[in-house]
Amino acid sequence: MSTIRNRWIAAAAVLGVGVLAASVFAAAGAPPQSSDDAKVRILRLDAEWSEAAAARDVDKTISYVSDDAVVFPPGRPAMSGKAAIREYVVKSFQIPGFRISWKTTTIEVSSGGDLAYGTGTNRISFLGPDGKAVIVDGKAVTVWRREAGGDWKCVVDIWNETPAPASTP
Repeated sequence: MSTIRNRWIAAAAVLGVGVLAASVFAAAGAPPQSSDDAKVRILRLDAEWSEAAAARDVDKTISYVSDDAVVFPPGRPAMSGKAAIREYVVKSFQIPGFRISWKTTTIEVSSGGDLAYGTGTNRISFLGPDGKAVIVDGKAVTVWRREAGGDWKCVVDIWNETPAPASTP
């Protein structure tokens, strides 16, 4: 009888932990997500984000960043918050010949499953003062956070120019 009772207590404890975990995730607003699922989801979101920017859709482009996001564009001060980032995107889209695209190639998800970072490349083009196209290839890092509802949003975005290949003597 004691062995059966101990098994029931153990089962109740396991169920209690499961209920507790479910309660924690319900309170956070998001069920647990595997690292592989998170990687696939973020890569898909990142590709959609690049497509929105290529289509010059300001609202959709901005929808991928968190309200408290920080962007570090090359050669400019950091900007914080969705309003400042929106203004930057609007001004960028007004530059003659401006185009941007990127491809994230690597996503790593934290063991807690609530933060991730991505690395990849980008290409920005615009018309220079002489009216000729200028193309700038770059590299980038993004940091993503899983929000309370389970959506992933970019919280940090930084990029810079890829150095020109070394010339041979």
